[in-house]
Amino acid sequence: MHGLLGYCRQGFEPELAAEFGERAAFAGIAGYARASRDDGHVLFVTGDEADAQALARNVPFSDLVFARQKLRLFAELRGLDPKDRLTPLLAALPAGLRAGDLWVEHPDSDAGKPLSGLARSFGNALRPALRKAGVLSAKEDPRLPRLHVCFLAGDHALLALADPRDSAPWPLGIPRLKLLPDAPSRSALKLEEAFLALLDAGERERLLRPGMTAADLGAAPGGWTWVLTRQHLRVTSVDNGPLRQHVLDTGLVEHLRADGFHWQPARPLDWMVCDMVEQPSKVAARMAQWFREGWCRHAVFNLKLPMKKRWQETRLCLDLFEEQAGKPVTVRARQLYHDREEITVFATTGG
Repeated sequence: MHGLLGYCRQGFEPELAAEFGERAAFAGIAGYARASRDDGHVLFVTGDEADAQALARNVPFSDLVFARQKLRLFAELRGLDPKDRLTPLLAALPAGLRAGDLWVEHPDSDAGKPLSGLARSFGNALRPALRKAGVLSAKEDPRLPRLHVCFLAGDHALLALADPRDSAPWPLGIPRLKLLPDAPSRSALKLEEAFLALLDAGERERLLRPGMTAADLGAAPGGWTWVLTRQHLRVTSVDNGPLRQHVLDTGLVEHLRADGFHWQPARPLDWMVCDMVEQPSKVAARMAQWFREGWCRHAVFNLKLPMKKRWQETRLCLDLFEEQAGKPVTVRARQLYHDREEITVFATTGG
């Protein structure tokens, strides 16, 4: 079997399947999606290995919205004998394969989570076997593809490869973030993850410099403002509700009791962030106005999705934002691990 394997949030398999299908059609590559509700993963099956490689090239991970991870599938193993899973797996590896790392995983789903113990123990057995066979490098090598084994059941596994430059750098595509005791709300994790997942290391260093200015629209109780102050940005927090006192005590925050959907800055800012609950198309249009009027250069905002036609609404809102921004804007969007019925968007005029 050949194609793409994507991990996603449980319950959003139809959205990732639709996204894979649309992007494959745009690239002119035939195939079909295989997905079931609540499985936590989607397969997009192509005709052969050449098509799978072409699809992987034409669908970069950074362009995907509903995928936590993007892998190139090359084998599906069913009916594995619990007494010997190693032999059929080694036999299924492509001839001459050299891998720089091995991740043995399971979908982040109700059915997949009980497989974590198997994945861990099997990885401990597989790793030395791969090194003995000359498949796995002695130390992690990011110049080589990463081998993934994804258990769907004790006797059912998918084998895939990842380009370390074109995939998530965390197992299951989930960054391990800890909510610190002084975080005003759990929503702080969304902005922290957004900076990790949607910006690369160079962009974080260049675009999040101490002394930069930012606005947080709909800031209360201050979770996103708190994240910005940890980057030493000066923040105007706009919300009629109260902020946690220790956020104000940083000396970096001005709290304005106003409607974040109508307030505008007196002078251009470096950043605008927004996590307000409103219709996604209305939020997208308002965010586009910020760029069109030159009120900010970079932004992170959330779009709350409807219960149905979520992929269609995502495309509509992202297209609306880019059309109404009035200038060239780089846009990346992702349903983050800490998102729920929403996606997070990073936009910048910086190219």
